[in-house]
Amino acid sequence: MDIDQDSARVKFPPPLVFLGTLLIGLTLGHVLGDPRVPIPSHNLQNLLGWLGVVLGAALVLSASSLFRQRGTYARPWKTSSALVTDGVYRLTRNPMYLGMALLYAGIALIVDNLVALLLLVPLVFVIQREVIAREEAYLEGKFGERYRTYRDSVRRWI
Repeated sequence: MDIDQDSARVKFPPPLVFLGTLLIGLTLGHVLGDPRVPIPSHNLQNLLGWLGVVLGAALVLSASSLFRQRGTYARPWKTSSALVTDGVYRLTRNPMYLGMALLYAGIALIVDNLVALLLLVPLVFVIQREVIAREEAYLEGKFGERYRTYRDSVRRWI
């Protein structure tokens, strides 16, 4: 991975971290005897899972599309040439990470794996500290007052 000097300098691709953590959670859950998610209705659990998958995919695809339209990278180790603040970015400053978290949670619910679902909590803290904090500092330095105004008017997650 070639990290640009003018970037948030994130050292790993966040989608791979989500995927890797999910696979570790699924494997560890199996090793631990497949503890189930404590939702009493299997239908409700599946509904919530599929809702997470659909909403998560929609957020990721919508946000990625906006980046492509603006001609900038959706990779935090590359230079950002534009500040995207419209579309789903009016609702959350991190629609891609929120989308990945919803996808992850949805899959964990659908396959009924409690360990994978629980691993989402520390994963979000890692993404917050190692990715989002770096991105926010980079964007503030790159776009200044324009980014600060955006940051102050739109929530980080939801």
